[in-house]
Amino acid sequence: MSDTAIFPLTEEHKMIQKAARDFAQKEIAPIAAEFDESGAFPHETIQKMGAMGFMGIEVPEAYGGAGMDALAYVLALEEICKVDASHGVIMSVNNSLYCHGILQFGTEEQKKKFITPIASGEAIGAYSLTEPMSGSDAGTMRSRAVRDGDFYVLNGRKSWVTSGPVADYVVVFMLTDPSKKQKGISAFLVDAKTPGFVRGKKEPKLGIRASATSELIFEDCRIPAENLLGQEGEGFKIAMTVLDVGRIGIGAQALGIAEAAYEAARSYATEREAFGQKIGEFQGTGFKIADMKTRIEAARLLVYNAALAKERAKTTKERFSLPASMAKLFASETAMFCAHAAVQIHGGMGYSKELPVERYFRDAKITEIYEGTSEIQRMVISRSELGLK
Repeated sequence: MSDTAIFPLTEEHKMIQKAARDFAQKEIAPIAAEFDESGAFPHETIQKMGAMGFMGIEVPEAYGGAGMDALAYVLALEEICKVDASHGVIMSVNNSLYCHGILQFGTEEQKKKFITPIASGEAIGAYSLTEPMSGSDAGTMRSRAVRDGDFYVLNGRKSWVTSGPVADYVVVFMLTDPSKKQKGISAFLVDAKTPGFVRGKKEPKLGIRASATSELIFEDCRIPAENLLGQEGEGFKIAMTVLDVGRIGIGAQALGIAEAAYEAARSYATEREAFGQKIGEFQGTGFKIADMKTRIEAARLLVYNAALAKERAKTTKERFSLPASMAKLFASETAMFCAHAAVQIHGGMGYSKELPVERYFRDAKITEIYEGTSEIQRMVISRSELGLK
């Protein structure tokens, strides 16, 4: 990706972009297919990513992070996801869903205890909002947290927790006052070593298979009251604030997948011959390449714009839900479009595991689902534009 007049990159941006690209090519590319096949969690490379500063890019250096900005984060994440979306989503959850909420709403003690080991790559973080019967509609949540003196007792079942099988610390959302529905949700920081914290079944997934996903079960799990994140009843606000950040991360992930699919298709179109000419010379193929490239560049502008909106919000405190949702929506659908086109251009070879385009196709689909489906993004965007709550 070349620098543009619209988004001129600083030397620091170019540095982390190149560092992420080089690391991904050297350390992740050789093992991506193997880990996709096995579904094993890539502990070793994730630790190396932590040492490189990728697991806490926007986290201040005082808490073990790199202390960089939001654009640096999406640039690095895009390069990692271009090689392997599984490594990318682990990185995304650590940076956005886990660290951001604690940085914004946590106490100084919570930041030191729960962010430092995550940002440095020594530990893995997770974010747990979804339940078996509660997805985008968080108001139907059933898990409960009851105050008992200096403790909260947590009970319930969570589902689709990215990094759930391996997480050391989890941001968990539970009802503290069921009568208030969404306004009765609170957020908690849970150490996975706490008695009553049980890891449920690991999900067998279509894509991002090296990113471990599971249920989490809480059975009279007693945590210190000081592990309450923010105030009681602020959980829904915290969850939605964090999801805005997460959507930018998924936009960057989708952008990386789309670029990988595009580059594979372009290369194949210039090498493969049929009927006496390169298949890229056929208009049917050439137009696919044109559409892929155009959508990628449009997605890039939306994702980078959302990152800059997030960066501005650090001082203005303005919400950036709209640019985040637009970036996530368009980039995810671009990833699916490009991955589908890449498989089609490759023909039979696109359906074979000998090439990575079938993995790009499988990995792309989830970007239209998690951190809010495409339908939820359209709801967010339309309500914003129509002045609806």
